[in-house]
Amino acid sequence: MRLLIFGPPGAGKGTQSLIISKHYSIPHISTGDLFREHIQNNTQLGIEAKRYSEAGELVPDVVTNEMVRTRLLQADTAHGFLLDGFPRTPSQAEALNVMMPDGTHIHAVLNMIVPEEELLKRLSTRGRQDDELETIRRRLRIYHDTTEPLAEYYRGKGILLDIIGVGTIEDITKQIIDGVESLR
Repeated sequence: MRLLIFGPPGAGKGTQSLIISKHYSIPHISTGDLFREHIQNNTQLGIEAKRYSEAGELVPDVVTNEMVRTRLLQADTAHGFLLDGFPRTPSQAEALNVMMPDGTHIHAVLNMIVPEEELLKRLSTRGRQDDELETIRRRLRIYHDTTEPLAEYYRGKGILLDIIGVGTIEDITKQIIDGVESLR
């Protein structure tokens, strides 16, 4: 099972990713974790990513794509994965298509949908440094501008599942599993 999950900050991607990856016995691959791992291990990709991040710039696709490509070559992904945080743009989605081993494809794309008022409420109570109101609003704008076009990209491929990320964790999980199973 090869799955993607995306949605705005605070949509519950992390919570659902852990549950869904366990349910399908596939690794949860977070690009945020990949960045931190490469930076901490001082790899060439990590050095490049850190340089851009410290300058307040977005890490170029070529660096991000290579981190993901390298991770997808590891043995634990042979039977699938859940990618969280990648792709973020249609061009990264095209790069992912090229990275996929022959004969494999993405089974489903989980598009977490949560009303903005709910996102603001959730994010403002997490207590993280990057969760101040103006920072939250900026992150949401960036998400809407750069990542939302992915919904249309994957909708056109017939594998997009719009998941309403409001309700109990269990209800949202059931919605995801039912949706994924409907595409099998």
